[in-house]
Amino acid sequence: METIGSWWMWAGFAVLVLVMLVVDLFVTKGGKQHRVSLKEAALWSVVWVSISLAFAGTLWFYLDHAAGREIANDKTLAFLTGYLVEKSLAIDNVFVWMMIFSFFAIPSELQRRVLVFGIVGAIVLRTIMIFAGSWMITEFHWLLYIFGAFLMITGVKMAWFADHHSDLAQNPLIRWIKNHYPVTETLEGEHFLVVKKGQRMATPLLFALVLVEFSDVIFAVDSIPAIFAITTDPFIVLTSNLFAILGLRAMYFLLADLGSRFSLLKYGLAAILIFIGIKMIVVDWIKIPVLLSLGVVSLLLAVSILASLWKAKRENLSALP
Repeated sequence: METIGSWWMWAGFAVLVLVMLVVDLFVTKGGKQHRVSLKEAALWSVVWVSISLAFAGTLWFYLDHAAGREIANDKTLAFLTGYLVEKSLAIDNVFVWMMIFSFFAIPSELQRRVLVFGIVGAIVLRTIMIFAGSWMITEFHWLLYIFGAFLMITGVKMAWFADHHSDLAQNPLIRWIKNHYPVTETLEGEHFLVVKKGQRMATPLLFALVLVEFSDVIFAVDSIPAIFAITTDPFIVLTSNLFAILGLRAMYFLLADLGSRFSLLKYGLAAILIFIGIKMIVVDWIKIPVLLSLGVVSLLLAVSILASLWKAKRENLSALP
């Protein structure tokens, strides 16, 4: 696997991720019961995006000195495009989390705890899947075509079922847990498991955590092939992916208050998946520049957001007496 990452770059990034997790847990009280305000969510969203952009700038300066301007430009653009793609696709995951928390009636002050565990699990899972995917693509190049076709089909399905709502009560994973493990009728604070009358029981909070982790597995199957359409360098793939994940919890609480305004966002995400799928399929015949990919993804995302805001405004005006 060809990569720009030297051992000290990998080690430095690992330390940075650990520091960011510690900040998320202790500075922002991520692991404690606490209701997140819109202002707090917006502030931390800006912080995480700023850290990601600072990393991109540091990467460019280092590569410009060590490998030349062309490689610095190419790798930094790949990082930014990958970051934007992963951040965009993560929005759909956020909406699924909203549905999960709503179904189990998890209050905002307990959602933080679930998401901390969920994001730590996602970091471990994505790291394993990215290294496995890098090895597979290196050994079996034809997998790019399979991944590309899969992304196109997923994009079409996302657009087709954009207004479809899943019935979590019929989720086979939830039904299996209920059939094999005693469950409390109500939440027990921030506990996932409790002991009542000598019997260990699961709480609805554990169900929410299981589904949050499960949803990330499902979305990783989409997002990881998407990033390989941008670059196959495992260092760029992993860093862009994990930076997008680390800011997910703040983005969740931001969208939890604003999510209803972005009703057309799923169509933009579907178009992004289809575009990336096409890019992956034609990679051996047509080289789509990374800068063009970044522009297309940004445009599709911006158009879907602006169209959603326009639609929400019209609906509000029509609702007025």
